[in-house]
Amino acid sequence: MNRQFVLFVMAGGVAACVNFFSRMLLSHWLAYSVAIIVAYLLGMITAFALNRLLVFKQVSHSMRHQVFWFTVVNLAAVLQTLAISLLLADWLFPHFGFVRHTETIAHAFGVAVPVVTSFVGHKYLSFKSA
Repeated sequence: MNRQFVLFVMAGGVAACVNFFSRMLLSHWLAYSVAIIVAYLLGMITAFALNRLLVFKQVSHSMRHQVFWFTVVNLAAVLQTLAISLLLADWLFPHFGFVRHTETIAHAFGVAVPVVTSFVGHKYLSFKSA
């Protein structure tokens, strides 16, 4: 592992915490799937700021380019997050009789899954250096 990936994981960890805990709060007022998406957006804003400031400092493209590709990469990741979260919470966990905190645990797995694909996408698309 290189230093950049470690910093990416750390920044992603902070953003994932924003995502994860805001989903728990938002679930008091929103449906589970809607809360996942809104929480993901909050995490995405956090991730962009941290990655731009701490991880990918040598960027050769405009802010517009960065935001566009960051959004595209994260749309793919949110689909992964949503699919994993719903698959686990609605099908796999109940199938095996696991019924305690299913949404919270499923969402934690869903948030963790796109770490590697997101790093590659952001390194070579969002924050590409010359």
